[in-house]
Amino acid sequence: MAKDLTLHTTPRSSYTTSLAGNVTDYKHENGRRYHAYKEGRYVYPNDEKESDRLDIMHKLVEVSLGGKLNLAPIPAQPQRILDIGTGTGIWAIEMGDKYPKAEILGNDLSPIQPRWVPPNVRFEVDDVEADWTYHQKFDYIHCRFMGIAIKDWPRLVRQCSENLLPGGYVEFIDLDIEWTSPDGSLTEDHASLKFNQEFRKAAHAANAEPSPGPLLEGHLKDAGFEDVIAQKYVWPVGTWPAERHLKEVGAWNYLQIMEGLEGFTYALFTRQLGYTQKEVEVICANIRKEMKDPKMHAMFH
Repeated sequence: MAKDLTLHTTPRSSYTTSLAGNVTDYKHENGRRYHAYKEGRYVYPNDEKESDRLDIMHKLVEVSLGGKLNLAPIPAQPQRILDIGTGTGIWAIEMGDKYPKAEILGNDLSPIQPRWVPPNVRFEVDDVEADWTYHQKFDYIHCRFMGIAIKDWPRLVRQCSENLLPGGYVEFIDLDIEWTSPDGSLTEDHASLKFNQEFRKAAHAANAEPSPGPLLEGHLKDAGFEDVIAQKYVWPVGTWPAERHLKEVGAWNYLQIMEGLEGFTYALFTRQLGYTQKEVEVICANIRKEMKDPKMHAMFH
């Protein structure tokens, strides 16, 4: 799902150190694979199916932002860029191609990124909620879709501030996952809406904020950031909008939800709400059926 990348097959690993065996001693639960480092901190899988979804999300953001990798007005020749929770590393790799003179660092709990990357890109296994120990500051820090991962957002934002060079930028992209409908076609009778409500309940039970998007502007201002700009984008669920751009956004959003339903749900619902794997699968089947109904016009931001 990614754009064509110019990868450099240089004889160097993308990781700064050799991986300890316990970092890749992945845990398996309900037929899915989960991270080993800081086990249990993140509730989504890290297997190939989830990696595919993350790359679809990358495309979804690219379409939403009109083909841009970032909105912050970073310098024409940035020196150091940090990608928090890099996932498959696809954003960091594309930034490495775009800014070949910049050092791009991506961190994640899971070492699922490619081994061969542009020579200015490297990855590390790290927990962004631990104390940051970087010896050099960054021109630009990028963080997206970490809602279910972060327990203390104000602290994360403060650490970003402390590790930015003067005049540097931080950019967060995150969601308000509450599903709504512009025409009332999504009702309390829909399994999709019930799932959405249960998901938010389970996330809060896990001490996570499932919808950090609307809160980020306040966190940034509280941390002392200046010139804070917040923009809201509509993400339709499916191709129901008449407007061409939103129809394309909705198509990619539909695809990532269809790909990710079980991954979103298994760990949260079984660990926090006491659901069985079979009950989760029934819920997901009902949601898929509803999402195929063109009369249901759901969306979120």
